[in-house]
Amino acid sequence: MEKADVERRLRHFGETYQRISEEVQRVIVGHGEVLEGVLLCLLTEGHAILEGVPGIGKTLLVRTLADVLDLKFSRIQFTPDLMPADITGTNVIVELPDGRRDWEFRPGPVFGNLLLADEINRATPKTQSAMLEAMQERSVTVAGTTHRLTEPFFVLATQNPLEMEGTYPLPEAQLDRFIAKLDVRYPDAADEAAMLRLAHRGVAPATLADVQTVTTPTELLGARDLVDATTVADAIVGYVVALVRRTRELPSVALGASPRAAVHLLAAAKAAARLAGRDFVIPDDVVAVAPAVLRHRITLRPEAELENFRADDAIAAAISSVPVPR
Repeated sequence: MEKADVERRLRHFGETYQRISEEVQRVIVGHGEVLEGVLLCLLTEGHAILEGVPGIGKTLLVRTLADVLDLKFSRIQFTPDLMPADITGTNVIVELPDGRRDWEFRPGPVFGNLLLADEINRATPKTQSAMLEAMQERSVTVAGTTHRLTEPFFVLATQNPLEMEGTYPLPEAQLDRFIAKLDVRYPDAADEAAMLRLAHRGVAPATLADVQTVTTPTELLGARDLVDATTVADAIVGYVVALVRRTRELPSVALGASPRAAVHLLAAAKAAARLAGRDFVIPDDVVAVAPAVLRHRITLRPEAELENFRADDAIAAAISSVPVPR
């Protein structure tokens, strides 16, 4: 790729990102860091968990983003009685024109571009695990037949804090498929007041119906290729490996980040570099995305949890103890 072409695509990339942010913020007040984190995931073909209490705009954010990016939106409301077939789809008997009967596959809601897995931790582990093949292989297998999903395909899962009644922890194997876990917190007083000033029609902002499409799935796939082409020095690769390995050595950690975490950490750092207008990764990019990429992959020892030691504290300890490459 020629340097002039790269610079042109970088400028277009930055302009598009700015327009996406402005359009989403017509509906969603605040949550700028969360929006940036979600876009980082989409640029790396990754999935994200949005964790927060009910009523702070997680679902509305995902729905608005689907409209702005012109992605086919699909939603699954996870409940304790949800079955795997309710996600993937199932075979049904249909009558053919000649009077014979045959099996026909009826796709489930997983066949979309942007899948909102709403309150994913309210479903049982068996149902949660039905998402594994779709998230990793971009396909589902029903009755021995594999069906490919449409590209691009992203899962944005919302979940309530695990302390709330009626929730199930996600299996570690599924957590590791999510590139990031983003904490969605209460807005500050100014943002909450600004939210109340939006024109509302019922319980949803009236502007939701007027959201403009900024980009297309094809352009999104092209931006993903641009992120893949980001330059990464050997020193940065070593820094990422050292950070991930350090999480496994901390005395407060029972289970550290996996090798897949290192892959995701570097991918997110490359996307962060592009959003910052650079075609190369620096250590600050790695540090900036480390909490979101690693916090859901670290299991703390019980004694650390009793002392209110959090996964983010362990990540901070790992970052402070690993020398920064020059």
